[in-house]
Amino acid sequence: MSRKLTSLALISAILASAPVFAEVERLLPDFTFKRVPVPSAGTTSRITVQIDPNAPRLGPVYADPEPEPVAAAGAIAVPQPSGLEWFWTTVPTDIGAQGAVRFQKAIAQLNDPPEGQGVPSPRLQSLQNIATAHGRSILIETVGTSVSPALVLAVISVESAGRTDAVSSAGATGLMQLMPDTATRFGVNDSTDAAQNIKGGVAYLEWLLDHFENDALLALSGYNAGEGNVRRYEGVPPFSETRAYVPKVLAAWQVAKGLCQTPPELITDACVFNVNGI
Repeated sequence: MSRKLTSLALISAILASAPVFAEVERLLPDFTFKRVPVPSAGTTSRITVQIDPNAPRLGPVYADPEPEPVAAAGAIAVPQPSGLEWFWTTVPTDIGAQGAVRFQKAIAQLNDPPEGQGVPSPRLQSLQNIATAHGRSILIETVGTSVSPALVLAVISVESAGRTDAVSSAGATGLMQLMPDTATRFGVNDSTDAAQNIKGGVAYLEWLLDHFENDALLALSGYNAGEGNVRRYEGVPPFSETRAYVPKVLAAWQVAKGLCQTPPELITDACVFNVNGI
């Protein structure tokens, strides 16, 4: 009886190993087994392995990659140097601050900079040249919106200095430097066409102002860094470019107001350019 059980166990073991032998035969068709005798006393135990140099090789096995570190919820992002750090010392950057308060403090800070550290602003003549060339399109596209023509003029000045063929290293194109995705999003087929570019830029500014409840600084931050980054950082993103961009546009807006028949008090106020030919 015990002999039968032993035979059955041996047969089962052979059958169970059959798939393994089959897989070895598939990968190493020329592989042959060699019986290795038990080493004699006093010798070192070794296992002899036969390797076919022409046999297919299995790919390397990699461990699962370590997950990228994730910042803890509520972690404070350290702002990158922008050269205009003084501007943000009194201007709140968090998304929870009131937009009107943020705007008032920003204008007050612009008008009272530390000695020798004012925000650079364009010359009035430069803005007048842009208004002469594109003022009609700006006025047409801003009618019925919450976007002031003076704000559009300021954005164009900072973004492209009025060049319709301006292209950034990131691919932003035209007067208001529309990224390809933004242009598509707002129906712009040719970003180098001034009228189309202004239409798309105004539409994006209008969307941002509505999205951020007419908060001028958050809207401008979104225009520069994308609305997703404003939400991600819960306020003005700590990017050096954005931290410099916002005060530069506000400074340009203060100059652009001088071209309006009735200077606006807010970036959402309408105005008519007092420029010949419009």
